[in-house]
Amino acid sequence: MKIALIVPGGVDASGEDRVIHSRLWLIERLARTHEVHVFALGQNDAPGEWSLLGTRVHDTGRARGRSLRLWRVFQAAHRTARFDVIHAFFGWCGTYAGVLGKRFGVPVVFHPSGGELVAMRDIDYGMRCSALGRTALRAAIAGATRVTVATPFMQRLAAEQGIAADCVPIGVAVDRWPVASVRSRDAEQPARLLHIGDIRPVKDQETLMDSAGILADRGIDFELHLAGLDTTNGAIREHPVARRLGDRIHWHGVLRRDALRQLVDRAHVLLVSSRHEAGPLAVLEAAIAGVPTVGTAVGHVDEWAPHAAIGVPIGDASELAHQTGALLANDARRRTLAAHAQQRALAIDADFTARTFERIYHEVAR
Repeated sequence: MKIALIVPGGVDASGEDRVIHSRLWLIERLARTHEVHVFALGQNDAPGEWSLLGTRVHDTGRARGRSLRLWRVFQAAHRTARFDVIHAFFGWCGTYAGVLGKRFGVPVVFHPSGGELVAMRDIDYGMRCSALGRTALRAAIAGATRVTVATPFMQRLAAEQGIAADCVPIGVAVDRWPVASVRSRDAEQPARLLHIGDIRPVKDQETLMDSAGILADRGIDFELHLAGLDTTNGAIREHPVARRLGDRIHWHGVLRRDALRQLVDRAHVLLVSSRHEAGPLAVLEAAIAGVPTVGTAVGHVDEWAPHAAIGVPIGDASELAHQTGALLANDARRRTLAAHAQQRALAIDADFTARTFERIYHEVAR
């Protein structure tokens, strides 16, 4: 098949920096047996093209006129040999895909991958916050032959809006992120708590900090490690708990994969504090590495609780702290939770993701 993937970015020519690894794992697998073209809507400032993992990346650039550039480069690639399917990730990519699909008679698979289905106006998060976003989402849905989402949590959000969506998890490539055995914790040493994700309002690190403060007040010995891009210009570091706990909180910023894996391998519990997640991949990667998750009931946490993750209400710092402390006090339960999570993550790895999308491609192409 000839497949067009439309993505916002995450496909840098380096294959390491400014990439979304789960996306690379998918395109690498698809490219083994199909001709794959990736259309990026602004990976770099200037337009460009490059080869990556057996695919051809066409970057429209961020400058004005990228819609027209997308149209032209897609048309040129389609003219040489017809695309069998267009697959779009994230909201506006789905909108563009719907238009291209209608114009060129190509079926479209649309995978909402973030905040397309929510409207959190207090933090200005979600495609449905604005009239323009809602219109673009309706166009993406109308132009899609098939809609897929990563979790049952997202399926429910879609169903609430009358959208039928198949569940296709975006899994981990175990050849790139190897499986590790579940490990015991030395209770004489501080517990190592880990949070992975950009520091921004939807990830709700304020609740994370409040929870850390409660754990400290209860006399639990721990370190909290945070990895991810800080989009708040350091504001979260000024949180009263962050100032009070000082060097018990470690800010790692953006890490390359080897450094991130070392951090995960040393962790005892992954903490998720988000108000919304379509997945997230961090829960799957932690599971593959033998680390269980305690977090808000979104994405995979909602799906796996209570046997493979522990879910708590969104914004409930007290319950997040309580469940984290209880898990640290019972290492047998922590290891059992981690083992179940690993089984779940292995069942939906990157090979499973690619096979499932390939099946859907053939179905819509027919």
